[in-house]
Amino acid sequence: MQSYPSKLLEQAVNELAKLPGIGRKTALRMALQLLKRNVQEVESLGNAVIRMRNDIIYCKECRNISDQDVCSICANPKRDHALVCVVEDIRDVMAIENTGQFGGVYHVLGGIISPMEGIGPQNLHIDALVARVATGTVGEVILALPTTIEGDTTNFYLFRKLAEFNLKLTTIARGVSIGDELEHTDEVTLGRSILNRTPYESGLSRK
Repeated sequence: MQSYPSKLLEQAVNELAKLPGIGRKTALRMALQLLKRNVQEVESLGNAVIRMRNDIIYCKECRNISDQDVCSICANPKRDHALVCVVEDIRDVMAIENTGQFGGVYHVLGGIISPMEGIGPQNLHIDALVARVATGTVGEVILALPTTIEGDTTNFYLFRKLAEFNLKLTTIARGVSIGDELEHTDEVTLGRSILNRTPYESGLSRK
């Protein structure tokens, strides 16, 4: 058991270690580094985190994080609002945007179906996607979910939910390796996967 010379330091380490990927040794290094900074820098960091947590909201159209009711992507009249790319979370939006190859808009599910983790369709923004498509303004939905078992399960569920609508349903090309998360895919490969997307039904016929 680690012994700390200060209860305040121990408390800071305990809180930092709650973040994913941060062990206690890393948390200790981070806490000690903050101690070396001047008070204004640390206060600025603390205030930025508090403001982020309190003031960031979710776009009412795509469920992306935003500073306004409608995010900058959905509010951009130059984007193709009939082309909707469905992604797992905000990191995927950022990854695809960095490719510069996509001119449509997004729909963030907030996760993927994973029974092992207790995540079902009711825990995701699927009903909002169906309602969006039901307006008749969407011409194509791109399924850009992870190429994992959970991602494929979610793709198939969405395919079944959207089958009744008159729209084109595509999925990203398999330039993305099986089992990969989009955020870890290089920009060139991801960009090509978006551009070379294929009809979802074609993938079903090969399984």
